[in-house]
Amino acid sequence: MLDESLLDDPDALARADRRELLRGAAEAGARVRTAVRHATEAGIPDLKPDGRPRSVLIAGPGMAATGVAELLGTLAGTSCPVTRLTPGGVAPAAGALRWELPGWAGPVDLLLIATPDGSEPGLSLLVEQAYRRGCTVAAVAPSNSPVTESIESTHGLFVPMATAPYEVEAPLAASAPGVLWALLTPLLALLDRTGLLAAPSEALQKVADRLDLVAERCGPAIATYSNPAKTLAVELAEALPVIWTEGTSAGPAGRRFTAALAELAGRPSLTAELPEALASHSVLLAGALAAGADPDDFFRDRVEEAQALHARVVLLRDRPIGGLSAAPAARELALGHDTAISELGPEEGTELETLAELIAVTDFAAVYLALASGA
Repeated sequence: MLDESLLDDPDALARADRRELLRGAAEAGARVRTAVRHATEAGIPDLKPDGRPRSVLIAGPGMAATGVAELLGTLAGTSCPVTRLTPGGVAPAAGALRWELPGWAGPVDLLLIATPDGSEPGLSLLVEQAYRRGCTVAAVAPSNSPVTESIESTHGLFVPMATAPYEVEAPLAASAPGVLWALLTPLLALLDRTGLLAAPSEALQKVADRLDLVAERCGPAIATYSNPAKTLAVELAEALPVIWTEGTSAGPAGRRFTAALAELAGRPSLTAELPEALASHSVLLAGALAAGADPDDFFRDRVEEAQALHARVVLLRDRPIGGLSAAPAARELALGHDTAISELGPEEGTELETLAELIAVTDFAAVYLALASGA
């Protein structure tokens, strides 16, 4: 059960936030600025690449590396394939994970390491393998970690991960808000230099400003009725989130929201992109998960019964391709099956800014849902 009274009590939220999730979400903009400074100090703006890489390979643990790969792939578009190397191993622990380069990887490919831990032996082995194959390697990880030593010994590019003073004592969880931007920002600056995407320093500063604006709108001191993240958390409290996305930027934001709900709040959810979501989820909304699906007597006493789980559609929208929108059809399908719908859309801006806003609002919503439900 969601404790709604907790959401409008900033002091109680602070006491419940043992994992510093709200603080991490609020500091995302500052994390971007620090990461830009670290990238500059590492010499990224002065790089003069010989040309674009044939492909970009990304390795790292958990949700953070997955998010980095998704976002870089979205922003790079068709200019270059971006592939996440999925780890194998017997457990999700740092010492058990192993990564392998594909057989075709060689001197014309770029390997990016993104890890908030840096102690994974498997990543150090991957760096050595890439060095033998002639791949260019760059990494973002905590300073003085084993991965740092591997990068330096193989003449790769290393950028220290942007961290806050209170995070120095222990490695950051890959799912913690703010970690994504600490890892992603230097890699955006690097791929800007290679010509794979446009992310100059001015654009990254605008991303930081947009993240700060979201933190002002969604912070713990803002009441639920005017706070889009708290409102969304309340709406999803007793529901199965069915996340539909429209627009290039909304797709990865929706998939990250699904992962954040699972890892931070322990909540299952589904995601799909419009217009295909209308076909893939139409039977789901017509079944027992629809809010109006109750074949039993309407007047029976339900006081002692567990509340039935019903779907709630969350529509994340960015600018649709070609101006064509499936949103009206999505609303019609949801409401036609008595299924409530929540909508989120960013303010005008560049693709990087709109993507940042969607991720930031949904990150806050996942955190509020986690704190108010005691996850």
